[in-house]
Amino acid sequence: MADTKREIERKFEFETSKAARRGVPDLTGTAGIAEVADRGTVDLDAVYYDTPDQRLAADGLTLRRRTGGADAGWHLKLPVSPGVRDEIAAPLSDSLPRSLAALVRSRVRGGGLRPQVRLLSSRQVSHLLDADGTLLAELSTDSVRAEAEPAGTEAAVTEAAGAGGAAVTEAAAGAVATWTEVEVELADGVDPALLDAVEKKFRKAGIRVSDAPSKLARALAETGTGPAPRPGPGPAEGTAGAYVLAYLREQRDALVAQDPAVRRNLPDSVHQMRVASRRMRSAFKTYRKILDREATDPIGEELRRLGRELGVDRDQEVLHERFQAGLEDLPNTLRHGPVRGRLRTWNNGRRAASRRRAVAFLDSPRHLALLDAIDALIADPPLLPAAAKPAGKALPKAVLRDYERLAGRIEHALSLEPGQERDHALHDARKAAKRARYAAEAAAPALGKPADRHAKAMKSVQTLLGDHQDSVVAREALRGLAEQATAAGESAFSWGVLYAREEALAASHERELPEIWDKASDPALRKALAP
Repeated sequence: MADTKREIERKFEFETSKAARRGVPDLTGTAGIAEVADRGTVDLDAVYYDTPDQRLAADGLTLRRRTGGADAGWHLKLPVSPGVRDEIAAPLSDSLPRSLAALVRSRVRGGGLRPQVRLLSSRQVSHLLDADGTLLAELSTDSVRAEAEPAGTEAAVTEAAGAGGAAVTEAAAGAVATWTEVEVELADGVDPALLDAVEKKFRKAGIRVSDAPSKLARALAETGTGPAPRPGPGPAEGTAGAYVLAYLREQRDALVAQDPAVRRNLPDSVHQMRVASRRMRSAFKTYRKILDREATDPIGEELRRLGRELGVDRDQEVLHERFQAGLEDLPNTLRHGPVRGRLRTWNNGRRAASRRRAVAFLDSPRHLALLDAIDALIADPPLLPAAAKPAGKALPKAVLRDYERLAGRIEHALSLEPGQERDHALHDARKAAKRARYAAEAAAPALGKPADRHAKAMKSVQTLLGDHQDSVVAREALRGLAEQATAAGESAFSWGVLYAREEALAASHERELPEIWDKASDPALRKALAP
């Protein structure tokens, strides 16, 4: 089992040897701190693991096996924001626990893990308490010795690999570095303003915020074991190819970063991962004159499959939230039968299956091969001659092509009578609106405000068409819920009311579309984009 804790902390270091000799000032009276209680000294021994090319460290993750102290075990720390990390802990064992191996799989893949540094720390601990004796924060002063590349254990190699986790290999001892640092970690629910007050007090005592984001980062830097720069080939700065590749790197990073979030079932993680896959697929198509489609098309197809696998879970999540809100909005006179229980049963069964399906796909060799293929493409991009052109000339043409594609689909959809055929046409237009929006977003760093305005205009169309499609999907699901209720001897009345509301909502969206499209297709927006 793994436990998760939100860690909000700030690390400090002494500016001078004189400040170090004085030590940490008394914090009593600072920001509600009534007592500084000495909790003694503890010796900690932590080995940090990473891939040979240090992919975890590059993304701000730390994975360690630590003995000593009250929380001995395996710890994985995932960045949330500056000074905030989620620490996921698992019991002490020789091998990397499966739960943690899964969370680093999108980065480790088949590369394996090996020890990077060993940190031996003598930690002096104090608790910062308020007037009631409630813990506000833990203050630690660590005397740290970092030893580069300690040896791993044979048990870790065998068991981690056999569990479907990441293999751990041995490495020889290397350079050594020592330093002293001070760390203040907030207790749960404490206002982060406490850290600001402590920092102010520390500054006066010659103690400043550390430049290193973590002990591991400092150890790698000071022992000279950090990753070597990997510039690789690439197009010249300011060219169309440079901007497109920067956009692809951003989406690749999002795919990798959202993988552990999806596994942890964090809010909106499935959606964000799908969006990254769609943006990359769209970029391949939009900028097909910049990147060779013979190389990008196979990756695009795998991204499409990823989107479908994740979509089952995401669609169920959206439908449940939609129906839950719809039932709450119904007056009691229109809420007949055990509708909340019916919805809960329907969602629990479907969501459990959809989550298993999504996580199983992320664990599949096919998905890991996709991530490797994306990395290879970005490292050695299949650039076409247009990639060398100035971004201000090549990118607008691609953006405007996608706009024209959307315009044709909107015109076709509006020419049809309301019904199933129009619903399908509007769905096709929605997909084209996404592509037109993503094209403009990718070009915005090069083209500036005209591309930003165009992207916002396309987003307004996408949003309306998305709401319409959600209503189409919702009606089909409501029909199924009504049938289940009827078969169980329950009233289907409330589901029918929601169905009618969805039908009216879809009709309303269709009436709004011409006006929304008229604003979004303003010729002035396109003229501003023209090269």
